Amino acid sequence: MTGSADALARFSINQMTVRQLSLPELVDGCRDLGVPGVGLWREPVRAYGVEAAAKLVRDAGLTVTTLCRGGFLTAIDPAERATALADNRRAVDEAATLGTDTLVLVSGGLPAGSRDLRGARERIADALAELGPYAEEHGVRLAIEPLHPMYASDRCVVSTLAQALDLAERFPARQVGVTVDTYHVWWDDTAPAQIARAGVQDRIHTFQLADWTTPLPEGVLNGRGQIGDGSIDMQEWQGYVEAAGYTGPIEVELFNDALWARDGREVLAETARRFTENVRP
Repeated sequence: MTGSADALARFSINQMTVRQLSLPELVDGCRDLGVPGVGLWREPVRAYGVEAAAKLVRDAGLTVTTLCRGGFLTAIDPAERATALADNRRAVDEAATLGTDTLVLVSGGLPAGSRDLRGARERIADALAELGPYAEEHGVRLAIEPLHPMYASDRCVVSTLAQALDLAERFPARQVGVTVDTYHVWWDDTAPAQIARAGVQDRIHTFQLADWTTPLPEGVLNGRGQIGDGSIDMQEWQGYVEAAGYTGPIEVELFNDALWARDGREVLAETARRFTENVRP
């Protein structure tokens, strides 16, 4: 991708976008294209070996912009809560080993049989009170990611940036902030004001892009569109986070069965090209 180094300076490819690539293949592809950052996922990193993955990425000169994911903190059963907290501490340890300062949290849905959204959110706050100091000790920030309301029952009871900030503001910004993901917040006309609110407190810990395309696929989860293919004005949202003071990496995170069925290096190159077309340097 000759001549595009400046245009790609803030680009980070989230590993899930090209999950068909092995970690070494992803690293090689990024090096060949001049992609400077990667957002990694715990499952493939652990399969490869956390220490080995850290060395691989470091030796290639890549920056690990985030680790996905921690969270799932809404359980009521004490044993399940203890298990979740232990897993999140491991996630913090892994993030620190990989050299990233940001662990993305998907907070968790309603426990089986429960309809108590408020109670679920309070249990997230209780967990953050334990995890925030642990993360800070390891140089890691927790980034609460609000997910689109269609995921509230089974994946994430935090549906808006306002709800995410209401939780995050109970803790120092160096411990807990938010993830701004266009796919999940583009519909919310209060989100720009919430981004400004987050910026004042330095709580925008990561900014992610994915487009909204319709019709959504069956199952919904794997319906994130390639940037530029859908309804979201990426530069508008880039403007909101930059006006709020965010100058960090911009990740593209796509869950898309059609993209996963294609050659991974081709998708990586296409995503880098779409980034240069839809994001201001």
